[in-house]
Amino acid sequence: MNKKIITGFGALTLLFAMALTSVGQVRRVTTIQNPDGTYTVVEYPIGRETVVTLSPVGLTSAIGRATIVRNPDGTLIRLSLTNLPPSLTSMNIYAVDPTGAMTLLGPTEIVNGVGTFTTTTPMSRFMLVASTDPNLSLYNERTHVYFRSAVPPGLTIIPVTGAVGETIATVVPPSEYTVPMLGIPSFRPGHESKMKINFSGAMEGARADIYIKPHKHGAATEVLMQFHDLKEAPKGTAYILWAISPDNQYQRLGSIVNVRGRNEAEIRSETNFYDFGLLMTTEDLGNTRGTIIKPSGHRVGVIEIIR
Repeated sequence: MNKKIITGFGALTLLFAMALTSVGQVRRVTTIQNPDGTYTVVEYPIGRETVVTLSPVGLTSAIGRATIVRNPDGTLIRLSLTNLPPSLTSMNIYAVDPTGAMTLLGPTEIVNGVGTFTTTTPMSRFMLVASTDPNLSLYNERTHVYFRSAVPPGLTIIPVTGAVGETIATVVPPSEYTVPMLGIPSFRPGHESKMKINFSGAMEGARADIYIKPHKHGAATEVLMQFHDLKEAPKGTAYILWAISPDNQYQRLGSIVNVRGRNEAEIRSETNFYDFGLLMTTEDLGNTRGTIIKPSGHRVGVIEIIR
């Protein structure tokens, strides 16, 4: 999937447009990099604890702070939000990369005006934002956020990715393939967790159980999905289950060719993604013989985990 980023000129702002083409459709987004802190992507140093102020946006007296430690195998993020209004009961934490792509790190519950959040990410260059919207994918100056990370002392802003007129590749998926992360680092290694799943869209009404088991040793996580009342796939297509990492990498976990009268099936696989979300798409049967490596068909519903 290709995206074109064009940088314009301005005394105080750098405007760039990102064109994302999927099945003949073009999507554009703009991101502002300017002195008022709208764009604050930085690269965090390895082996050093960095304290980051999360500047409130439209929240009087709110306080936000994050402690970030980048290690060779990933970046640890500890975040604290305080003095929030009683009307806020949850917040979604995102990392924004130099292209403006937003990766959902996870939700945090707000209790009595206080929320805490801890996670890890493979990203090293990012800014943090917090929003009540759980479905953000591309950041621009109009994106509604309640907190935005400031530039820590001693660090400088990473320029917007791409040069004038340059065509670059991107790993940012279209919103159709954006899914929430499951929070695998919070799962107990060696313990199998069983969860129910709600489907939406074309899969609404289907039932499935999912079993997730992180290995005690190593980075692999086992995934077993058992389907009940499986809806019949459109003619000439198969169901594909994908794992999607926080940095929008894809892994095909398995496929099901659903025929009339068959309403039960299972997919058993494993992934080395340290965290991931799950997505099911319908793909053309001609592409499912081991050749398809990322989704290109229609989403059959975002999978929401119900613990």
